[in-house]
Amino acid sequence: MTNTKSDVPRKLSGRVKFLLVMIAVYAAAAIFNQKAVVQALNYFRNILLEVIPVLALVFVILFLSNLFLKPERIRQYLGRDSGLLGWFYAIIGSIVITGPPYIIYPMLGEMQKHGARNALIAAILYNRNVKIHFLPAMVYYFGLRYTVVLSVFIIVFSILNGKILELLVER
Repeated sequence: MTNTKSDVPRKLSGRVKFLLVMIAVYAAAAIFNQKAVVQALNYFRNILLEVIPVLALVFVILFLSNLFLKPERIRQYLGRDSGLLGWFYAIIGSIVITGPPYIIYPMLGEMQKHGARNALIAAILYNRNVKIHFLPAMVYYFGLRYTVVLSVFIIVFSILNGKILELLVER
């Protein structure tokens, strides 16, 4: 008798094992303190409801970037031959783009795979500290001169940081 695919027992993945262990832990805890388990599950539900819109936004941004950011376009604007215009796009794009790092990192990883220069990716990450929506608060608390000098330093040092990174990390 030959083994078919259905006759061979499948191994459980680590994720499934972890899920089963956590269900068992919650079930055991519910025996001793049902109120604590209900509170923990309610807390988990609330966190999940807060995270789902952010995850949806992440997937939409990744979908749109894969749809519109073709490798040729990335190489043209952020590749080896992008020149000063590439630095301009990297600096302005990183200042304008908003959102948490876990949205930006996957997108930058894809851009790097498609030919974006490491120096420009470093500049994008460095310039995320200059945010248009924070500038009024910075001016209010620290003054216009401080805000302008700090922003210019961040931009200048992002270029320097990118150049040094590119020298150190050659492919």
